[in-house]
Amino acid sequence: MLGISELSYFIGDRPIYDKASLHIKDKDKIGLIGLNGTGKSTLLRIINGDITNYTGEVSKAKDCTIGFLNQDLLSYESEESILNVALMAFSDVIDLQHQIDDIIKKLETDYSDGLVEKLTKLQERFEAHEGYTLQSKAEEILEGIGFKTDDLNRPLKEFSGGWRMRVMLAKLLLEKPSLLMLDEPTNHLDLPSIKWIENYLKSYEGAVIVVSHDRYFLNRTIETIVEVSNASLNLYPGNYTFYLQEKELRAEIQNNAYENQQQKIKQTERFVERFRAKASKARQVQSKVKMLDKLDKIERVEDEVGEINFKFSFNQKSGKLVSELNDVEKSYGSAEILKNSNAYINRGDKIALIGANGKGKSTLLRIVAGTEPHQGDRKLGHNVLMGFYAQHQLEALNVNNDLLEELKQSGSGKTELELRGILGSFLFTGEQVFKRIKVLSGGEKSRVALAKTLISESNFLLLDEPTNHLDIQSVEILIQALNQYEGTYLVVSHDRHFVTKVANKIWYIEDRELKEYPGTYEEYELFMSERQPNGNTQKEVKKEKPKSEKKPKDKSEEIEIQNKLRNLKKELSEIEQHIQKLEDKETKLESDMSNPEVYGNPDKLLETNQKYEKIKAELESVQEDWDKKAEEIDELEGELI
Repeated sequence: MLGISELSYFIGDRPIYDKASLHIKDKDKIGLIGLNGTGKSTLLRIINGDITNYTGEVSKAKDCTIGFLNQDLLSYESEESILNVALMAFSDVIDLQHQIDDIIKKLETDYSDGLVEKLTKLQERFEAHEGYTLQSKAEEILEGIGFKTDDLNRPLKEFSGGWRMRVMLAKLLLEKPSLLMLDEPTNHLDLPSIKWIENYLKSYEGAVIVVSHDRYFLNRTIETIVEVSNASLNLYPGNYTFYLQEKELRAEIQNNAYENQQQKIKQTERFVERFRAKASKARQVQSKVKMLDKLDKIERVEDEVGEINFKFSFNQKSGKLVSELNDVEKSYGSAEILKNSNAYINRGDKIALIGANGKGKSTLLRIVAGTEPHQGDRKLGHNVLMGFYAQHQLEALNVNNDLLEELKQSGSGKTELELRGILGSFLFTGEQVFKRIKVLSGGEKSRVALAKTLISESNFLLLDEPTNHLDIQSVEILIQALNQYEGTYLVVSHDRHFVTKVANKIWYIEDRELKEYPGTYEEYELFMSERQPNGNTQKEVKKEKPKSEKKPKDKSEEIEIQNKLRNLKKELSEIEQHIQKLEDKETKLESDMSNPEVYGNPDKLLETNQKYEKIKAELESVQEDWDKKAEEIDELEGELI
């Protein structure tokens, strides 16, 4: 259906593609993957005809039609309703409808046979093109990707960019092009809509190319992976899981070949060096030198996923209770978003808030953050330091700073060498750390903003769709970072692979109430699949709201509690000072043990190590005391509310 042969495309002197080839058959389902900046979107634009200054050949069959969903469509505006915009997919059939309407109007005064015959022919053509079912098809797709029935007649211009993108997706699906190209479609879809699209694409009659960072989505929709790497298009005949296995096998084979070749090169170089001066071996030496010059050298395969080689830390540990919501309600005008919602976040909780758009996920996140007005009580626990990441954090970056300067402003107190290591973990290496923020892509800005959030002193993180605009490798880095993070976090995400890897609790909003499933995403999915039609299941564990002590009934009891609180906070402050002194001693002993004068002297090393173990044990004991005091403070503060 479509062939790409010897494709070469350069930006400046950098090759995006260098003699790359790919052949797409009628019903291929292709996942196009690769690091940000390798040329995935560029390839789609070349196929679509938007980019023409390339060499090589892109040929397609005469009857091949192309539909392309790309980020440029975010800015499309129209006064038309979203239903009418979607129906533009059938412009020829809509034109027939208008002609039929005009003739019916004329027939009110003109009953000529010619007009009746023309109407009959138009109606036959209209019916042959399934004109009478077009609206119901459009409504089905629009509602499938998340629109409410009441929204269908609202003007497109009233919707945000993400929702407009959904309308354009619906239009493309209705057009049913021979080749459907989707550039990061899941960025603008919630979980129910993603699942709907997955099922739709499985039975799609044409060919599909999808650029996506969503592993689940790729595994469920595509049958071939094409990886953009080293200016080439590398084919893997299987889904994403197969690609990972096959790539690992290919890398192992190539690295073995690399090692074998390196060994042969060294042997040859040793021969040349040994016999260079011997006249009797001159011919053989020259032959070996020529062989080395002509050798097609095998490259070692490097792991593209960065390794997190530093520890995320913070000075203050939070109390056991991190955050609490009691009887929270939220409405926008007459639209009720949340009602009777209660939640408790404890230190160490790793919570994912999932569900359909429009249910109030981001609103709830802002309520927890304290930036959204609401009814009911919201409380932060003792010593909680909060960090908030959302897409608007990208706009908050100083565009004139370089990456290193931007991270220095996080307030982490880390050295330049440490910050370079952090940027390296987030795929910014070498001189890239001096790139200005203003020249970064959306995905690169996301990585910088995430790194800045993660290295702050926050012990409680709120992350709103952190995987948007990240490639697969960057998502893996974020997963590594959060798995190493010792604090607490609440993350909103529709990326199921990401949620599976980072969450130990699932929050979801059902019937405008916040509910919790106390387990992993996979367990939650099983739980939801086993629910009875009425929405309940005998396996469901109803999470009871912890019973709090009664509020003081008189002033004397309140004064007594306040006095206890004052004393406990004083004791807690003294414990924190003691912890700081112990940590300073621990750091000094660690430094001493790395001193040659100490580790070179067995007696000194033994003495220093014994002191270190003693300090470490004392530090653990004192930290346990801190936990107990902080918990007592949380309970007493709860009684005063």
